[in-house]
Amino acid sequence: MPTRRQLITTALLAGGLAGLPGAGRSTPAMRDAAVDRLTGGAPVRDGRVVLSVPGVAENGLSVFTTVAVDSPMTAEDHVRAIHILSEQNPIAHLLTFHIGPRAGAARVSTNIRLAASQEVTALAEMSDGTFWRDRRLVVVTIAACIDGG
Repeated sequence: MPTRRQLITTALLAGGLAGLPGAGRSTPAMRDAAVDRLTGGAPVRDGRVVLSVPGVAENGLSVFTTVAVDSPMTAEDHVRAIHILSEQNPIAHLLTFHIGPRAGAARVSTNIRLAASQEVTALAEMSDGTFWRDRRLVVVTIAACIDGG
């Protein structure tokens, strides 16, 4: 059974590590692993997706983001899901929009938080099983997620 001194030392070390810059952030490899989980290892092609996000975000707490996918949105050919991923946030897979042919247009907008300057990826899952993406580099002047959450 650990002593009280060992428990306190462990808690202090854990707290100190959490305060280090970059602690609790995902990496490009973690983002790529999230893409592999979402696609099941299927190839991802560039094109058909347009990610609109500012090149410079003055405040990472709220970055307006729009994703549009070139799709006729018919029962035979439509977008099933749009995923947004980051490479420097505490969690690589930020969110997923599930849509279908009745949506009429494959276009979504939201505000995202960005922990640091990074590349943001929009990934579209199509009804035929293909995956398309667009990537944009965003320079963040005031970072969000600085508390690791």
